[in-house]
Amino acid sequence: MDSLYELTILMPCLNEAETLETCIGKAQTFLRESGIHGEVIVADNGSTDGSQAIAQRCGARLVNVAQKGYGAALIGGCLAATSEYVIMGDADDSYDFLHLMPFVEKLREGYDLVMGNRFAGGIAKGAMPPLHRYLGNPVLSFLGRLFYPSVIQDFHCGLRGYRTQAIRELDLQTTGMEYASEMVVQATLHHLKMTEVPTTLSPDGRTRPPHLRSWSDGWRHLKFLLIHSPNWLFLYPGMALAGIGLVLMILLTFGPLTVENITFDIHTQLYAGIMTIVGVQVILFSVYTKAYAANTGFIPVSRPNKRIETFTANKGVLIGLILLVLGIAATIAAFAIWGQKGFGALNPQQMMRITIPAVVAICIGLQLIFGSLFMEILNVKHR
Repeated sequence: MDSLYELTILMPCLNEAETLETCIGKAQTFLRESGIHGEVIVADNGSTDGSQAIAQRCGARLVNVAQKGYGAALIGGCLAATSEYVIMGDADDSYDFLHLMPFVEKLREGYDLVMGNRFAGGIAKGAMPPLHRYLGNPVLSFLGRLFYPSVIQDFHCGLRGYRTQAIRELDLQTTGMEYASEMVVQATLHHLKMTEVPTTLSPDGRTRPPHLRSWSDGWRHLKFLLIHSPNWLFLYPGMALAGIGLVLMILLTFGPLTVENITFDIHTQLYAGIMTIVGVQVILFSVYTKAYAANTGFIPVSRPNKRIETFTANKGVLIGLILLVLGIAATIAAFAIWGQKGFGALNPQQMMRITIPAVVAICIGLQLIFGSLFMEILNVKHR
């Protein structure tokens, strides 16, 4: 990419008239004092308080982004940037635009994404609500590191720098606050070179409430982390359900199981059978997701995942047929025992130990047969 500038300082803006001039002034002072050839872009998201006029009067480049949302504004600003690097930060005067050199130095070293870490740099009193400081940000950042092999400790810091072309190539899509998570997740999945630098967070200078909505935006972040990690969303929970359910069901097939004063019998076996069926279905969801990802680029797919898909598509019907036959055979055996009793009343303690595994085998067999055929549909290539 041919760049007019080395650095763009990008600020998303929605009614930030109280603090916008201060932020632009600090950004311009940084560029001037550091000798960096750069620009300041204000990506306005439909302000009605005169923010656009302030941006132009202060010498920033105004980019109007019609689509609403924090992510939409930042995507529009990134596309408009004419620089090698971008440093983005909120226009509420909570981030220090006078001290951006650590970000620039790391970008010059070759990093694609440089995240600020507020917990390492310092959070001033009143700058972050306790709910965000002690629950929201730590939990979501922990889950991000758990679901993805990321080095980032603070997933949601709004002050971050990146190599412009690298982030454009990720083709980020989310338009809301979860854009912050999407950038880190996609950068991790695509093996971009990332690091963190300490940064400070100060109380913002606005008198109005922030745009962030704690619970709804937190859920959007969590949902994004989950749907881009089919292993943690589907595979691991499914394996746990299916494994525990199968073991319990098999143990109870041979008779009641007593632990201290508690006896587990056919009622527990029934629930264990349902756990097994649900677990297998959830595992299949992970396979479907990976097949969809492989064909659409929704998530980069590794070779081990492709081996799982190939195994399911090629062998699933056969395994399903075997389970279906075994289930039907067990059902015939149960029917024969019933016939020996003259089709009269039976002992549930005896018969349910046969019929529950039979029904589970039939259900899972059908799941695998139709699921494997559905996999073939997902793998159909289109021009």
